[in-house]
Amino acid sequence: MNYRHAYHAGNFADVVKHIVLTRIIDYLKRKEQAFRVIDTHAGIGRYDLRGSEAGKTDEWRQGIARLLDKASASAIPQDAAGLLAPYLDIIRAENADGGLTTYPGSPLLARSLMRKQDRLSAIELHPDDARVLANLFAGDHQVRVTHLDGWLTLGAHLPPKEKRGLVLVDPPFEIAGEFDRMVDGLAKAHKRFPGGTYALWYPIKDRQEVQRFVSRLHETGIAKILRLELAIRPPSAEPRLDGCGMIVVNPPYTLEDEMKLLLPCLTNLLSEAKAGSFMVEWVRGEQVAS
Repeated sequence: MNYRHAYHAGNFADVVKHIVLTRIIDYLKRKEQAFRVIDTHAGIGRYDLRGSEAGKTDEWRQGIARLLDKASASAIPQDAAGLLAPYLDIIRAENADGGLTTYPGSPLLARSLMRKQDRLSAIELHPDDARVLANLFAGDHQVRVTHLDGWLTLGAHLPPKEKRGLVLVDPPFEIAGEFDRMVDGLAKAHKRFPGGTYALWYPIKDRQEVQRFVSRLHETGIAKILRLELAIRPPSAEPRLDGCGMIVVNPPYTLEDEMKLLLPCLTNLLSEAKAGSFMVEWVRGEQVAS
């Protein structure tokens, strides 16, 4: 499958991924010490929802548009709404005229949440996308945009000098083998930066492949691995994007409970015919046998 960001901007998978991202960054900000966000597959940073890519699929209408409508109608429980606020506030700021035409990608979301002492390393392989991303952050001394294969950064850019931070791995799944590359890349990165938080996004299309991925993650021996998933429908007869997941290594201690609150709400709002499902499960951690 090809999951180039521009075609799927603002869809249900972006919503899930970016809510997890904002919750992690919100936690990192609890300490005054600076942190770094390393986004290994950063994309272009900002997306036109009516443009040629996102407008062709219109997936955002069942994703961020639906979530904003429910939030505006106060149809989200108050405790969940409080956790969603940092994310939705950024979306609204990007669309200050009241419409919904623009969606911020992960580097722009991260930058919007950062303090003056924090830094962002945004990595993008596609030359045109890297150029657009560099123009977006031109003159911003807190952001460094690098035209490079994101998989290489899991060695070359770690550990960050701040010694605190988040590594977001969100590949486009354009070619076969991305699940294996994620496991191998994580194992390599964790050796260099064992105290960092890692967030790995993945599509749920072939559930056997996902389970093999999870099994390989368990075999790495990394101590704390949290699995978060949301499916908008039961397994399809034909291969399609039924859901998405995030693997979070060294998650904030608050994240498990937050996602146990948020994922049921998001499943109810974003799934097709209320037929979705969610998962909050430890691959490795205190709650599972090692």
